[in-house]
Amino acid sequence: MSDMTTIASIAALVPVGSRVLDLGCGDGALLAHLQAARGCTGYGVEIADANVLACVQRGVNVIQLNLDEGLALFDDASFDVVLQIDTLQHLRNAEVMLRETARVGRIGIVAFPNFAHWPNRMSVLRGRMPVTKRLPYQWYNTPNIRVGTYKDFEVLAARNGLHMVDGFGLQEGREVRVLPNLRASTAVFKFKKS
Repeated sequence: MSDMTTIASIAALVPVGSRVLDLGCGDGALLAHLQAARGCTGYGVEIADANVLACVQRGVNVIQLNLDEGLALFDDASFDVVLQIDTLQHLRNAEVMLRETARVGRIGIVAFPNFAHWPNRMSVLRGRMPVTKRLPYQWYNTPNIRVGTYKDFEVLAARNGLHMVDGFGLQEGREVRVLPNLRASTAVFKFKKS
């Protein structure tokens, strides 16, 4: 997720001057934007060599780490905000990482492709897995371990004792607050420990 409208929507959820941990930070574009536009500091966590190099070239502090190994490196509440933007669907144990996000950060922000978006539903009704801008891979070569929906995350968050601060969908850079499970290709949530 790297278009500037989407980055701006997510960045608006991050308080100015926050200490941020960006899990699965990719090339560091979001964290670089947060540093420049919102006065944030912090670190990105990334596993891919090319992305780590891109972060360094952008001036983003980055730690090369496999998120499936957890966040034991970080103390409780050591960050104001922990981001998981397009990361959750790639992790072997998404629920554990969600709890770790809530442990390490005072606030967590998660965004992921919403499988319940209406074009995806139509593809499944026609007997095919969807291939869209947000889910651009065929079923047999996707890097996603799982797919999820806006509603699924609400249930998962409640089961893990998380308080939802905000939740909405994104569709082509626009916020969707009415029927986001149906009308948005991306689910976005801001939460904290209850």
